[in-house]
Amino acid sequence: MQIKEMKAIKSIYYTHKHFLLLNPTRIPVSLSFFSRHFHSSNPRFALNSPETDGTHTTPRLWTAYEPLTGELYSRSSSQKSSNQDNESGSADEANSDFETERTYGKAINANLSTGDKTQKGISDSNNTARYSPKENTVGMSGKKAFLDNGLGFRDIVGNKKKGKGKVRWVCEHCGYSDGQWWGVCRSCDCSGTMKRFSEGETKNRGLEFSETVSRSWLPKDAGDVEPVRLIDVNSGINKSDYRIPLIGPFGNEVARVLGGGLVPGSLVLVGGDPGVGKSTLLLQVAALIAEGHDSHQPASVVYVSGEESVEQISSRSERLKIRANELYLYSGTDIEDILVKIQPLSPRALIVDSVQTAYLKEVTGSAGGLLQVRECTSALLRFAKKTNIPVLLAGHVTKSGDIAGPRVLEHIVDAVLYLEGEKCSSHRLLRPVKNRFGSTDELGVFEMSHLGLQAVSNPSQMFLSEQNSDSKFLAGVAVAVIMDGTRAFLIEIQALCVSSSTVSRHVNGIQASRADMIISVIAKQAGLKIQENAVFLNVVSGVSLTETAGDLAIAASICSSFLEFPIPNGVAFIGEIGLGGELHMVPRMDKRISTVAKLGYKKCIVPISAKKSLSTLDFGDMEIIGCNDLKKVINTVFTKY
Repeated sequence: MQIKEMKAIKSIYYTHKHFLLLNPTRIPVSLSFFSRHFHSSNPRFALNSPETDGTHTTPRLWTAYEPLTGELYSRSSSQKSSNQDNESGSADEANSDFETERTYGKAINANLSTGDKTQKGISDSNNTARYSPKENTVGMSGKKAFLDNGLGFRDIVGNKKKGKGKVRWVCEHCGYSDGQWWGVCRSCDCSGTMKRFSEGETKNRGLEFSETVSRSWLPKDAGDVEPVRLIDVNSGINKSDYRIPLIGPFGNEVARVLGGGLVPGSLVLVGGDPGVGKSTLLLQVAALIAEGHDSHQPASVVYVSGEESVEQISSRSERLKIRANELYLYSGTDIEDILVKIQPLSPRALIVDSVQTAYLKEVTGSAGGLLQVRECTSALLRFAKKTNIPVLLAGHVTKSGDIAGPRVLEHIVDAVLYLEGEKCSSHRLLRPVKNRFGSTDELGVFEMSHLGLQAVSNPSQMFLSEQNSDSKFLAGVAVAVIMDGTRAFLIEIQALCVSSSTVSRHVNGIQASRADMIISVIAKQAGLKIQENAVFLNVVSGVSLTETAGDLAIAASICSSFLEFPIPNGVAFIGEIGLGGELHMVPRMDKRISTVAKLGYKKCIVPISAKKSLSTLDFGDMEIIGCNDLKKVINTVFTKY
């Protein structure tokens, strides 16, 4: 029971106690509060138990409590009996009518009569009495009822005030909404993510805005949309029009991530940490499309920024040496205004930087809010589908690395790309997290320079250091081949074995459980007594090695450091190690070995089963060495020539 109800019951009790002291005759009373009756064992409060004193029947008194005014409305059963001669209906119907009036009753105008009826708390036969706990019973005779103007309890409490917004609590992580606040989201179990916002009576018309504006872009003879057969969709359409190609080394890297190019009518979201280069990437893509190398003629592209002025964007373009004549700049945040302003240009692509700064006038909340971000994105999606113009959005990220706004934002768009990079490194990685028109296994590698983002032709160079086999300090260095999407990378693994060290083991960039297993296999199966040595493992450039293809390189680096025998230059290792010391194949062996051969390596150590399966392929002058187990690898690599 809530506190407000407990206070109401307490008020009713003391009111009737005072009433009964003034009326020595015991009067059965029925208490009513929000359509609920409270029964008492006290005969004075017994419900529906009329008593007689031998001469007359004591009338029953019905009392209803009004929480808004703190007053009681009383009505006796004598009124009901006096009305039976003039009105039809049974006693049950009369009680039912009074119950409806007592609980939800319409407007009533009543004055308490004076005299004995006033003292007994009995109202006039045609009126309903009011009883206030804050006033004397006798002083109530001159008071009017609470509902003088024809407004019932239900009309005031049951209905919301006109124009008042509906309050909702929405999780900023997954988009779950609820009518009340919770400390933990009931959908994703994240704490502290429930945010409050109000929904006005005016419906959010973000989709209506974009649809209204985009209708002017459609052909005049375009009728209603009807179902079309699959074989008729692509008839008469050139396959080269399926995607907008991006020319050049930079364009090829972006096109690789997008699945072959930019799809007309698609909505692409690019996210990343502040300062990682999202605006630079989008500005270079806009300039590449505006140059129109694929169509042999320039095409207009509009770059809209809500964070920079036109002069600031122009200054950045000069630094990047961008000279596209058909690249239009606009600074604004109103989505409706943006779509109206770009209509005369009929652009080939639209870039909005960023979606968190955009807003719709008729949508509740400020720019960057959950509702605004969702509706603005939905409006741009409808615009892109109606006009077949691709739209690229820049998105902010939270401190956890996720794109700011509701989780539904990533479901609305067609592709989600993340631009990643370390603060201490100039390299940037563009990864697709979602792509409706291509694979999410691709990876684009760039390097940030004074001219913007430049494509990296040999990504393995960023993970390898200069090696010199004549130096004795290079013992413990091995090269592994890993796959990221469809691209193979060569990474450098370093190991250091130290005897009589206070630290038993420390790894960086490698799973600790995996490193422990490999060290145990070396000690047990290879016969190297490294139990008394502290082993330190590190992956160059801060890369995290997650796949098992690097097991053989980890074991080779540990053996090289323990034996103090440097591994010769031009040797790479590919393979997974089992608990028995045996070597297993890993996926995409042909792609890995082909990458090693292109980089000029002379030897590649692989499992014996992989050598047999790749015997028909030509890898140039590179020698492929197959081994059954870890012992044979040690005998093959660590041998004086």
